[in-house]
Amino acid sequence: MKIAIRYYTKSGNTKKLADAIAAVTGATAESVDVPIEGEVDVLFLGSSVYAFSVDEKITAFINSLDSEKVKNVVNFSTAALVPSTYSHVAKLLSAKNIPLDSREFHCRGKFKFMHGSRPDQNDLEAVKAFASQFLAE
Repeated sequence: MKIAIRYYTKSGNTKKLADAIAAVTGATAESVDVPIEGEVDVLFLGSSVYAFSVDEKITAFINSLDSEKVKNVVNFSTAALVPSTYSHVAKLLSAKNIPLDSREFHCRGKFKFMHGSRPDQNDLEAVKAFASQFLAE
């Protein structure tokens, strides 16, 4: 199974999750600035909520994906207030006819004075367990 990990972060919160997923899957966590090469069975896509949506870099990355090459996308995200980026990512992927797994991982992320230590060690262990489920499939 070919796995890819891409993420976008301004604060480093989502990168922490991407690196934890990489530790479990053996794939390299890379920024959305790195295009997907070849076919991918599972693309873990990490984003954060900025001004109640995903950053334009996530939108551009999703628009660059080839539906013939990406079989399944798994959303993971961080945010200080909003529950997750799932609905935003789902809408963008739907327009590209790329499937989004119904499972997702989301945790709080540090933002200014809120959630000071998040994602914390418990969050990182939880995202590792989450990613492990996809290795068994």
